[in-house]
Amino acid sequence: MAYFVTGATGFIGRYLVERLLARGERVYVLVRPQSLQKIEALRGWWGPRAGRVVAVAGDLAEPNLGVSKADLRRLTGKVDHLFHLAAVYDLQAGSAEQDAANIVGTDHALQFAETVQAGCFHLTSSIATAGLYKGTFRENMFEEATGLDHPYFRTKHESEAMVRSRCKRPWRVYRPGIVVGHSQTGHIDKVDGPYYFFKAIQKLRHSLPPWFPLIGLEGGYINLVPVDFVAAAMDHLAHVPGQDGQCFHLTDPRQRRVGEVLNLFARAGHAPTMAFRVDPKLLELVPPGVTATVENYRPLQQVVDTILRDLRIPRDVMQFFNWQTRFDSTRAQRLLDGADIRVPPLEDYAWRLWDYWERHLDPDLSLDRSLAGAVRGKVVLITGGSSGIGLAAAERCADAGAKVVIVARDPEKLEAARAQLATRSATVFAYQCDIADNAACDAFARQVLEEHGGVDVLVNNAGRSIRRSIDLSFDRFHDYERTMQLNYFAVVRLTMALIPSLLERGGHVVNISSIGVLSNAPRFSAYVASKAAMEAWTRCAASEYADRGLTFTIINMPLVRTPMIAPTKIYEQVPVATPEEAADMVAEAIITRPKRIATKLGIFAEVLHLIAPRITEVVMNTAYRMFPDSSAAKGEQGEKKPEAPPTQEAVMFASILRGVHW
Repeated sequence: MAYFVTGATGFIGRYLVERLLARGERVYVLVRPQSLQKIEALRGWWGPRAGRVVAVAGDLAEPNLGVSKADLRRLTGKVDHLFHLAAVYDLQAGSAEQDAANIVGTDHALQFAETVQAGCFHLTSSIATAGLYKGTFRENMFEEATGLDHPYFRTKHESEAMVRSRCKRPWRVYRPGIVVGHSQTGHIDKVDGPYYFFKAIQKLRHSLPPWFPLIGLEGGYINLVPVDFVAAAMDHLAHVPGQDGQCFHLTDPRQRRVGEVLNLFARAGHAPTMAFRVDPKLLELVPPGVTATVENYRPLQQVVDTILRDLRIPRDVMQFFNWQTRFDSTRAQRLLDGADIRVPPLEDYAWRLWDYWERHLDPDLSLDRSLAGAVRGKVVLITGGSSGIGLAAAERCADAGAKVVIVARDPEKLEAARAQLATRSATVFAYQCDIADNAACDAFARQVLEEHGGVDVLVNNAGRSIRRSIDLSFDRFHDYERTMQLNYFAVVRLTMALIPSLLERGGHVVNISSIGVLSNAPRFSAYVASKAAMEAWTRCAASEYADRGLTFTIINMPLVRTPMIAPTKIYEQVPVATPEEAADMVAEAIITRPKRIATKLGIFAEVLHLIAPRITEVVMNTAYRMFPDSSAAKGEQGEKKPEAPPTQEAVMFASILRGVHW
């Protein structure tokens, strides 16, 4: 028995050919001349029987499938079954592409079948043939289909109509559900159908614990079938006698809602699930006029588009989220039961689909997650780059191949930092400038633009910290002015001067803030207020440039052992982060460009302040009384007594709340 298969290199096709090889002497496969290597690659996949696969050069877009006259003569009368699988199975494909493959391609396949006098023509259609039919769509239904406006639905319906009305050979039609990976291996060759939601599930897993309850939509019906079931069912049904002119639904008899399916995959990915799912029927109570107004509201559409883009979910997919069609597969299932071919429960193999996607198809796998991939050959400007966090970050960027520009106020420390970075065979440029001086800051920005042509990454790290209680600050208002000048005004001034070049380069701005903004640390009112102002400006700027490719990250840095905290002697006795650990956070910000990076303690402090501000206030006040002002903060002159070391109680408190400024 001989077979002819179009689309043999496709996902379903390769599995069907594997089944047919176990039956027949020859399997002829249509392949474009430029794609012959795909068949050769599949021979190893098909195993010892692959020698019986015969490649036939042709093209779906040509009459008679573009098969040569010699091959047409050779195949005439020798094809017992012709399986036409070649088509576009993609909701995102354009109308012209869908027409060419699904309609014109089917027309040429029918012509070929008649020319070679094929025994039976088998069309692999789709449940999309039913369109948006509301209710149960049965195997003997066709003309009842509704809502065929989408190119994919329309072309699948029209291609099946051609077979039903024009095929002069015996024919059979198969309508698979949404085909997912192999139930035993998880293998699939592209992201489609429910896989579009896997990235969202993965992000939820990274953001929330698995036990966190979510609220979501129940959605409409979704019918998933693994590719191994589809191939086995088609192979069996094609050989059952007396079934010509019939249509078979290769679908899961169990009707599942989208919400239920997404929860199954969420459990497979160890992500939180939707504990409460809103029935879509409730949305039907909303007047159509209101729904239309909301759907066409441009600001809302922009928000939705941004979310879908970040999650890599095509907008076309969402219009089928509430798909109300259910599929009856009584005839097909009756014939398959005798061969013990059944759709396995999704619960049994969802984890395999997830595992295969995460190991092989997750789009983030192809991203260069290294710092070198983000900064190699690019200009990275770091303020306060002569010591501490700035120098450690400069070292990381220099090692990654960036053109590092550092700026600092102290010329001696700056030269020492430049020399240290030069030993790493890096391209380093050092500039002495007090960016808190408005005129000097403007001149520095112009010089950088003239000498380097622009900036790709700006790390606003330079800052001033003052640890002094408000009681000791009544006559020191200049403390607030100078921290605001450097921590806020200088950051805004320099960033604004560089924004035009950052926009041209799709640049990124990293603003170093403090955990104190999240924890409202006492004794740091001047410092925390200046950093809070910088954060507020950053959030506003990020909103303005969200659609122009310029991104911003705020890092709520924990307490780091740098020269800035050296005057506070009690910090010598409590655990703090190292500059290298801080540089890791800067590197993460440059690579992944998140909106914010903060420690878990910092996030907890902010949440606690929102939900129980009184408790936060008591904790902070306890710390305020536990850690005294330093001698420098008190303004003690002359011979100073050594500061008393922190009490054991204070050290323990600081260890529990590591990273918070006290």
